[in-house]
Amino acid sequence: MSSTPGAGVSIRVRIRLFAVQRELAGTREVLLELRPGAAVEDAWDALVARFPVLAAGRSSVRFAVNGDYSGPQVVLGDGDEVAMIPPVSGGADPRRILEIRADPLPKGILEELAGRLATPEDGAIVGFLGITRRTPGTPAPGQESEAARHAGRTVEALDYEALEPMALRILAEIADEIRDRFGVARLAIVHRTGTVPLGEASVAIVACAPHRADAFAAAAYAIDETKARAPIWKAEHFAGGHVWIGEPARDGPGPGPGPGPGPG
Repeated sequence: MSSTPGAGVSIRVRIRLFAVQRELAGTREVLLELRPGAAVEDAWDALVARFPVLAAGRSSVRFAVNGDYSGPQVVLGDGDEVAMIPPVSGGADPRRILEIRADPLPKGILEELAGRLATPEDGAIVGFLGITRRTPGTPAPGQESEAARHAGRTVEALDYEALEPMALRILAEIADEIRDRFGVARLAIVHRTGTVPLGEASVAIVACAPHRADAFAAAAYAIDETKARAPIWKAEHFAGGHVWIGEPARDGPGPGPGPGPGPG
């Protein structure tokens, strides 16, 4: 619960809102005063007290404190930043390319990334492009009525929004997991933000490895985990409106496949 300014000691936290939450509240940031010892859930309650329209989304919200996923009972300190993570749709290591780009991905993006990563030891290069399609996806929780309003219409464009520092950190974690699970160290994950028209690419994945089974497994894991965990949000645009797409963010790796079967 929020405290009344001037009624004793309090802490101040900055709340960041994204995607459908940002639209419903009409703002990207909210400053809250909370009692000392308040937890993340208290910050959520104080936020909903100010913007009741957000209450219905609680079951699908995840939280991040100062850039790291956190549980609702984590105690907050003065000056903390709490990101409310609605449903979701690089490092210096030269073997990795982890990027969030605001500019369109060029048509030769897979060749570009493969050229930067591949070595003579690699017998397999697997690339994946995610592009805007006409048919709509699954609406995020709370967006069902808006999706019904656009039933039968075709998607004209996608719009992406990201919490970039945290997204890059999650991409680095995914790259670490791919190295440990599949032995694949040369990997690229490049994701767009902004508007992506029909038929254009929003995400590019490249995995380079000595054997094809490992490269295929690494590329599949990279896109699946990116979609499930990275704080990157997607809205489908139709004539006369848009619908946010996604499911509650997963805050850790899924079971995924084991190591590849070896030579291939």
